[in-house]
Amino acid sequence: MSSLSRELVFLILQFLDEEKFKETVHKLEQESGFFFNMKHFEDQVQAGEWDEVERYLCGFTKVEDNRYSMKIFFEIRKQKYLEALDRQDRAKAVEILVKDLKVFASFNEELFKEITQLLTLDNFRQNEQLSKYGDTKSARGIMLIELKKLIEANPLFRDKLTFPSFKASRLRTLINQSLNWQHQLCKNPRSNPDIKTLFTDHACGPTNGARPPPPTNNPLVGPIPKAGAFPPIGSHNPFQPVVSPSPGAIAGWMSSTNPPLPHAAMAAGPPSLVQSSTAAAFLKHQRTPTGVTGMDYQSGDSEHLMKRIRTGQSDEVSFSGVAHAPNVYSQDDLPKSVVRTITQGSSVMSMDFHPQQQTVLLVGTNVGDISLWEVGSREKLVHKQFKVWDISACSMPLQTALLKDATISVNRCVWGPDGLILGVAFSKHIVQIYTFNPTGELRQHLEIDAHIGGVNDVAFAHPNKQLCIVTCGDDKTIKVWDAQTGRRMYIFEGHEAPVYSVCPHYKENIQFIFSTAIDGKIKAWLYDCLGSRVDYDAPGHWCTMMAYSADGTRLFSCGTSKEGESHLVEWNESEGAIKRTYSGFRKRSLGVVQFDTTRNRFLAAGDEFQIKFWDMDSTNILTAVEAEGGLPASPRLRFNKEGSLLAVTTSDNGIKILANNDGLRLTRMLDGRSMDGHRGPSEPINSKPLIVNALGPAVNVSAAMSASLERPDRIQSAVSINNLANMDNSRLVDVKPKISDDLEKIKSWKIPDIVDQSQLKALRLPDPVTAGKVVRLIYTNSGLALLALISNAVHKLWKWQRSERNPQGKSSASVVPQLWQPTNGTLMTNDTSDNNPPEESAACIALSKNDSYVMSASGGKVSLFNMMTFKVMTTFMPPPPAATFLAFHPQDNNIIAIGMEDSTIQIYNVRVDEVARFSITLRIAHSRQQVKTKLKGHQKRVTGLAFSQSLNCLVSSGADAQLCVWNIDGWEKRKSRFIQTPAGRSSPLVGDTKVHFHNDQAHLLVVHESQIAVYDSKLECLRSWSPKDSVAAPISSAIYSCDSMLVYAGFCDGGVGVFDADSLRLRCRISPSAYIPPSMSIGGVYPFVIAAHPSEPNQIALGMSDGTVHVIEPIDAVAAAETKWGGGQPQPPQDNGASLPLPPSNSSNPSHSGQPTG
Repeated sequence: MSSLSRELVFLILQFLDEEKFKETVHKLEQESGFFFNMKHFEDQVQAGEWDEVERYLCGFTKVEDNRYSMKIFFEIRKQKYLEALDRQDRAKAVEILVKDLKVFASFNEELFKEITQLLTLDNFRQNEQLSKYGDTKSARGIMLIELKKLIEANPLFRDKLTFPSFKASRLRTLINQSLNWQHQLCKNPRSNPDIKTLFTDHACGPTNGARPPPPTNNPLVGPIPKAGAFPPIGSHNPFQPVVSPSPGAIAGWMSSTNPPLPHAAMAAGPPSLVQSSTAAAFLKHQRTPTGVTGMDYQSGDSEHLMKRIRTGQSDEVSFSGVAHAPNVYSQDDLPKSVVRTITQGSSVMSMDFHPQQQTVLLVGTNVGDISLWEVGSREKLVHKQFKVWDISACSMPLQTALLKDATISVNRCVWGPDGLILGVAFSKHIVQIYTFNPTGELRQHLEIDAHIGGVNDVAFAHPNKQLCIVTCGDDKTIKVWDAQTGRRMYIFEGHEAPVYSVCPHYKENIQFIFSTAIDGKIKAWLYDCLGSRVDYDAPGHWCTMMAYSADGTRLFSCGTSKEGESHLVEWNESEGAIKRTYSGFRKRSLGVVQFDTTRNRFLAAGDEFQIKFWDMDSTNILTAVEAEGGLPASPRLRFNKEGSLLAVTTSDNGIKILANNDGLRLTRMLDGRSMDGHRGPSEPINSKPLIVNALGPAVNVSAAMSASLERPDRIQSAVSINNLANMDNSRLVDVKPKISDDLEKIKSWKIPDIVDQSQLKALRLPDPVTAGKVVRLIYTNSGLALLALISNAVHKLWKWQRSERNPQGKSSASVVPQLWQPTNGTLMTNDTSDNNPPEESAACIALSKNDSYVMSASGGKVSLFNMMTFKVMTTFMPPPPAATFLAFHPQDNNIIAIGMEDSTIQIYNVRVDEVARFSITLRIAHSRQQVKTKLKGHQKRVTGLAFSQSLNCLVSSGADAQLCVWNIDGWEKRKSRFIQTPAGRSSPLVGDTKVHFHNDQAHLLVVHESQIAVYDSKLECLRSWSPKDSVAAPISSAIYSCDSMLVYAGFCDGGVGVFDADSLRLRCRISPSAYIPPSMSIGGVYPFVIAAHPSEPNQIALGMSDGTVHVIEPIDAVAAAETKWGGGQPQPPQDNGASLPLPPSNSSNPSHSGQPTG
């Protein structure tokens, strides 16, 4: 809005105030956001009109804008909350807590917990910090002083706290001046004009007398301006006139919609916005935007184009006029043979082959992880679990979204044009950019909080020869970001529905972006922020993607309607119309059909559990393949750049690689290369040099970058794969170590032992009284505290405090935590049974997601404790039978699976009211009606429970060494089996058996004193490890690391083993002498239970059989993040246990990490 328009608003505010339109004045203040009326604000606060207070504030700022704004809203909502408590209106207080205050929990969770605890007090003044709280009036006055300081310090209120100074009734004066001027211009002015309306200009009627002098004392008008003293009427108009563009000045898709301005300063634009005469001509009938002032930056070429258009010359250049020679092909050119099957472990959402390394595949999944696969050798080169890199830099909407639901999916992952960078778009707000170096390493580069809601697509482009990132999202916008700095460069608005996909491209030197929205609209944009150049309907009017042929001359789109009708078409760019519609789709597709193009020859789409192929020049389907079955209804697919390989998703969370003859030769060569020169055992998987495959000698990276900057949609041509047979074998020797080197390493291999305290960081947690043994041990979900349950039924909680040495209060073996208790000295002690002492009873524990409550049992009733006060909120389920294991339902925290001593599993429905959900009390009636279901399948007590949301199942384990799988919809048993008996052990096995799901929620870690094993969803054992030889002690406990890349196991001799989760290969052993000081060493002490940190994969806590707790982590935290425990040591061949290959680790879902309940 112009400054004159802003001043007009102030004039209106003054007029309304003078006319006593008080409510209207404040409404305009709020809606315009130009003036913050502190007096009105103070009156509303003093009156306790909290809804009006926030409504008025929202005209100037939002909670998430900055720290000042957040503090302002917090103080207001806190006061509202305290007043409700003071009135004893608990229901209202809970409503405020849930609707208004919970948003602040992600920023200061401890404070939110403390506020929550006020509900449990009879008078909140019992809280030490609120003990001086007076009456409501004085409290509001004190708060107002603080609010005024915050508002004055908030930069968003700058220049908005003072009303401009001008004379009273200024708007009336201006109107009078206007009327005087109009009266002076009358042909027949009257001495006493009758002003009846302001809706039309004033004019006096004709008179018979001479023209009298203009009035000077008329009270309605002011002094008459001197002739010629006023500028033209339009000059002071606060709303600038609209210049309508010329409808004849448009040539095609990318020509500007506005005429050039005659001013010299505007006629010549920067080179980045020059438009070529050879711009694509898709917009002959484009939408002409109105209501914007046109600025057309043009070159001499584009001027020549405009002349041709105006004079009707016929030499218009259009890429769509390029003649396409008929394709010469055979069906052998199609990749139809399945040559590889890869198990990803979670549903694949997006794939993209590297633009130069033809067998390197980027994969993104529905649990937010990304992987790089070398499909020729079936190796997973890199795996990255989703996490927010810098939560403090994220917007409030994103933090709120993650707080409400931590699950996140990859919507799109794509390589940059040179293969040195890649982008990942997620289902919540974020785009993450990685750099990729020739050694196969991914490094974090940029994290962009790009859109509100999901980011639906990401692509790379080169406007102005500068590498940029293009994104689109649920907020109906397209945004362009600097790929080096992450700075936003452009934002394109105009879609009326979430934007589904983007397709950046260029013709000659015209850079543009196509976008499609879920309402079926196709738009195109130049990098000039002047609105879209296209407004067309895509076939199907729903989800559509666009893609060019490899040479950039032919444009295709594929989409599916809400009714399931799919449309694959080629566009006539010069006419903006469909040129060709391809047939062969199922009448009602069962999902959104995905497609891809290859080598200017073929189109492929996934439909009807098949892959369907078309020749680009023929509308009839060429052929269809089922890829040996196992495909979903609408599989996702992706060609490599040579078209020799095709990746397609499978219904069992895998990927099949299809190949033509060239692809077969390529994969065979890579397979042989992998066998002949296997990577050394100690080599980290993500630092393996990439195979150069059929591309010949590795290209110079800087040269490749330079070439790609010039022609971003061109890929350097590769050596023909037919030359592979003639390649000199000497070119392959540097790719893998020689076999003789590997054999020497294997011969000299020895398991690395950590035996000395100098080899790790270890901390015994302070505890003046150690009694019994630690039977359960868990980190809080925040990772800032550690909770232990001792065999005497007492809980102990250690908290790491913020300090100069530990500013974030993170758990660490370098900082001693505090053994925390409430000031009243209360202990958290479980109910116990008279018939069964707690030392002889099975103990179990489960922590709420927000760390506010713990549910626990030690042979007696199940108790619910408040973690802030240690008070027992309620108890339920008295024995017999006693509870032996606890697990919360992943989708409903009110449903708890409780393993019982009598071998049953009770699905308990905890009936909670609103107060209970938000930390006040838990209402559990002691009636059997709340036991929703009782599951029977074990023969001895239940010792382990684990939910998998993706498999929709509950897995239970028992002291009978049996595993059972239960469907969580109807609670029927799907399958059961006894765990395999290791060689040399008597069958059947007995003893406590525990289960933990991998982060992919598909693979299961099974722990028994005789073994650790990994099972799949069908309860097939994929790999196992059993104590033997130098590591022969029984296993006491085992657990996945938080990223599921490692398995930590405790042994009854006091040792700890660190295993690779994929292979169950022992990486290193930690001797008890490394973490127990010699002065405290007692024979027979061992880790009874192990806890894995929820976000630090290399930190674990050990709950010992003597009641002590130790925290251990590697010496070098930086190195540990890369190499993990024992990463620098040679590793052994796998010679113990089953040899079935386990799919590589797929650490993906932080909400299902190795942190157990039970």
